[in-house]
Amino acid sequence: MAEDKKVKPAKKNEHDLDDLKRELEIDDHKVSAEELYRRYESDPDRGLTVAKAAEVFARDGPNALSPPKTIPEWVKFCRQMFGGFAMLLWLGAILCFVAHGISVATYEEAPNDNLWLGVALTVVVFITGCFSYFQEAKSSRIMESFKNMVPPQALAIRGGEKKNLKAEELVVGDIVEVKFGDRVPADIRVLRAHGFKVDNSSLTGESEPQSRAPEFTNENPLETKNLAFFSTFAVEGTCLGIVVRTGDRTVMGRIANLASSLETGETPIAREIAHFIHIITGVAVFLGVSFFVIAFVLGYPWLEAVIFLIGIIVANVPEGLLATVTVCLTLTAKRMAKKNCLVKNLEAVETLGSTSTICSDKTGTLTQNRMTVAHMWFDNRIVEADTTDNQQNATYDKTAPGWLALSRCSMLCNRADFKQDQENLRRPVLQRECNGDASESALLKCVELSIGNVIRFREQNRKISEIPFNSTNKYQVSIHETQDGDDRYLLVMKGAPERILERCTSIYIDGTDIELNDYWRTAFNRSYLELGGLGERVLGFCDLRLPVNEYPRGYQFDSDEVNFPVTNLRFLGLMSMIDPPRAAVPEA
Repeated sequence: MAEDKKVKPAKKNEHDLDDLKRELEIDDHKVSAEELYRRYESDPDRGLTVAKAAEVFARDGPNALSPPKTIPEWVKFCRQMFGGFAMLLWLGAILCFVAHGISVATYEEAPNDNLWLGVALTVVVFITGCFSYFQEAKSSRIMESFKNMVPPQALAIRGGEKKNLKAEELVVGDIVEVKFGDRVPADIRVLRAHGFKVDNSSLTGESEPQSRAPEFTNENPLETKNLAFFSTFAVEGTCLGIVVRTGDRTVMGRIANLASSLETGETPIAREIAHFIHIITGVAVFLGVSFFVIAFVLGYPWLEAVIFLIGIIVANVPEGLLATVTVCLTLTAKRMAKKNCLVKNLEAVETLGSTSTICSDKTGTLTQNRMTVAHMWFDNRIVEADTTDNQQNATYDKTAPGWLALSRCSMLCNRADFKQDQENLRRPVLQRECNGDASESALLKCVELSIGNVIRFREQNRKISEIPFNSTNKYQVSIHETQDGDDRYLLVMKGAPERILERCTSIYIDGTDIELNDYWRTAFNRSYLELGGLGERVLGFCDLRLPVNEYPRGYQFDSDEVNFPVTNLRFLGLMSMIDPPRAAVPEA
């Protein structure tokens, strides 16, 4: 039995790895909500009972990713002390001590050359081993701080009460609420949603928010819209969901397990050093044995011949190579650390020098994962957005009526705002963290740089009603009271440019409303194609002053029945955004 238990884990690991590589196979997104409640013995209003939650927790364990197996520190230390080239130097040191012992036994006044050489080799190996170990240990400590991906708290309904639980305490069947700004605490099936969107960039690499709703939309669980995945970020709306996967069984958990299960091969420098050791050892032993035989044939005593043998073998060992390689790799690692690149293993530094192909994620790695307004089209011309903090590179008139109307629309028809902590607000505008999706955050930062005081402007122009963006309409509408002396309500709209244009009958050019005829449609299409051809995401903007006789102050706007016009609007312009590359990418 004991032998069977020793053999099985290897097969199990191979089987587990194959399982991880397979497509996710679940049906929690297909079945009805009632079936889910029965399956997990949960209730939509009361959630799991405390007893049931404790039972499931005991069975499944905490909602946390299992940390990869760690190597004990003493093993890491021994690897640095006795691994690779260090072993050859230890052998050389031992041979030096043996030669010194033979000399002492043979001669009354034996020289101490071999003794000091053995001591020197021992010191070199020990110091370089400690050096490499401390470098690796330092990197390991930094990496440890990146491990905790679990959100600290989650709002769950358990035993009929809403409770703030540690995310690791969640179990399958828990009913959880996720709102704008939260991280999804587990894989959940969406039961109810109000304008709910998630940022899936941690899974897919794309920063464009994905809408989530209760409806089943795709057989593939990774593509359907009624599942939200662990560690993704809620950027808009609210959601009520039931937990269907926790911990290592989540999609993120499978990815983490797959990544940690892959075997790592030898680094190029480790292979080269091993090859070099074989050559040096062969040459040293061949020369040592040859001179031992020659000395013996010439009539030298066998003890002297042995000393010849040891001396020649040690002489062929490049004692300074280990220290030189370690120092060079360490200096390179320090230079990389100054560039915010952490070297986990010194041998990896040399590997970079022999890299021929780099396969990289785009969003957040090559790019900043921060959408930024790049161009605007208003008054029938394309202008480049100024992203400098002091706005010294502006190529357009910031007081132009066309820009003022376009910026007003992008300020008001926008749900993003800056996170209201003092440290965040003291940062340069483009570096501030925002609540909201990437596109609206980009618009907010652009107008904050150009006009300023966006949040105050919104407070002065209070929002009365709103139709959130959805994939069917492909536009967002909001209605505002304005403080510009005009008693009429202001309706502002943004969305897909072609959808916005088809709802407009006029266009605002140089402070004048002009009929939207074929000439202006052609100008729009030309500019739209030019901006789209740059690989930028383009949004269109329009507005309308609602007649005061039909929509007097106090009018009850209904965004569900839409008792206000969303056609015959005035087109204002376009704004295009791009996820900019990191500054160091071209050089890299």
